[in-house]
Amino acid sequence: MDGLVKLSFYCFAASSIAIAASAISYIVYSVGRIRVRRAMMATSAGTTVSGSMAEFGPGAAGAGRFGTMLAWFAFVFAAFAVLFRSIVAHRLPTSNMYEFSLTFLLCITGIYLVFEHMYHVKQLGAIVMTIGFGMAVYVWTLPADLREVNPLIPALNNRPIMTAHVSMAIMSYATFAVSFAAAVLYLIAEGRRISWLPNAEMLDDIGFRAVTIGFPMLSLVLILGAMWAHEAWGVYWSWDPKETAALFTWLVYGVYLHTRTLRGWRGRRSAIILLFGFAAVMFTYYGNYFFGGLHAYGGV
Repeated sequence: MDGLVKLSFYCFAASSIAIAASAISYIVYSVGRIRVRRAMMATSAGTTVSGSMAEFGPGAAGAGRFGTMLAWFAFVFAAFAVLFRSIVAHRLPTSNMYEFSLTFLLCITGIYLVFEHMYHVKQLGAIVMTIGFGMAVYVWTLPADLREVNPLIPALNNRPIMTAHVSMAIMSYATFAVSFAAAVLYLIAEGRRISWLPNAEMLDDIGFRAVTIGFPMLSLVLILGAMWAHEAWGVYWSWDPKETAALFTWLVYGVYLHTRTLRGWRGRRSAIILLFGFAAVMFTYYGNYFFGGLHAYGGV
């Protein structure tokens, strides 16, 4: 079985390289390129002079296609990494920060590719794949002993609830990454004539659709977490730092949905809430490093 653990890590390494290359390709596609045009102009004396004019235009379409291909490679390699580790552990790899982050790479690439297929917007990849690359770099910094498959401690030995609870958290964070990317692009595109970026209305809709998928998942995270806490610690809620951060994140996205559906908020105000919401997601993800708490198993 040690061979499968190593093979899982090698697949993660391949996925990391593909994610990095995909992020670069999407950035090249999204930023655009400078084209120089030569023009002939007639003067009042009847002569002609030549001149050059630089203009900023869309990026190479090939870079976008290459980014998508590499994103698929990253997804497939991450899927094999998760599969091989699951075979060894006899469970979904979600017990420590190495496993959590490994599964997150699978989800963020998969969910991004779904949104790209739905909306045909490759520019989101410049941000989403960069977030994925940042997560891959973080995984490389984790202690090597976390790569080993170890027996679960008693508090984690509730596989159905643990699998559902942590899986919902991973998928909700991944969809919120898409909404964050849409919000960033919206703020760039709003009020500017950047012809090769998606229009602001589409970006606003992508952010909303992503949250409508992620918010119910985050709600399940809180519900399943309370059930698991009662079995593991004897209480449904203990105001653990990670619990509190997750609740705060849930409230932020609840405010976003409330102001959008009932107050009619659109555009800039909604995009700013999405930025704030993803900052809360990142704090929930990493906050236990600073505040400790009951969720400190393997850095989770």
